[in-house]
Amino acid sequence: MSREKQIILGARVVSMVFTPFYLPLVGLLALFLFSYLSLYPWGFKLRVIALVYLFTILLPTFLIRLYRRYNGWTPIELGRKERRMVPYIISILCYFVCVYLMEQLHIPHFMASIVIAALVVQIVCALINMFWKISTHTAAIGGFAGALFVFADAFGFNPVWWFCLLFVLAGLLGSSRMILRQHTLAQVVTGFLVGAVCTVLAILWL
Repeated sequence: MSREKQIILGARVVSMVFTPFYLPLVGLLALFLFSYLSLYPWGFKLRVIALVYLFTILLPTFLIRLYRRYNGWTPIELGRKERRMVPYIISILCYFVCVYLMEQLHIPHFMASIVIAALVVQIVCALINMFWKISTHTAAIGGFAGALFVFADAFGFNPVWWFCLLFVLAGLLGSSRMILRQHTLAQVVTGFLVGAVCTVLAILWL
């Protein structure tokens, strides 16, 4: 395998591993491990994780893949700006259902705020996408950075090393999206900033 093909394969793997749908689940896991929410029973935490996984990862991924295959598009073809609105709508609806169910099940609002923040990021990205293509991959990892900023202040821990790791991952992810010719530098940087700002504002407002 040539070096160029290895780089492209690596970029595809990074894009696949750091899919934007994982933001709410990773955020919840971080809260369950590093905050007072770790005091909740494991049975309750597993039910919350299962609910969030179903509606923010499994269901939107399945429906978007079904939509792509119905149209006979490759993942790269689906990435075109004019074809991204339906996937946005699918994921936004799934996130709405997740938030609604969390409220109906009386799950603590602080947990639901993670999903709500991710929902806000999705909506803002969808609106921007109507006029200009933006990277939801970097928006998601930017959202995680924004959540880390808020929670570090709320729980009083030093986030420096976590931020260092996040910036390295964001650089790898943004580079991967550009290598795959899915986005420009401006689109990946804007995505990161939009994700971070929207998440900070959403969590603080909630």
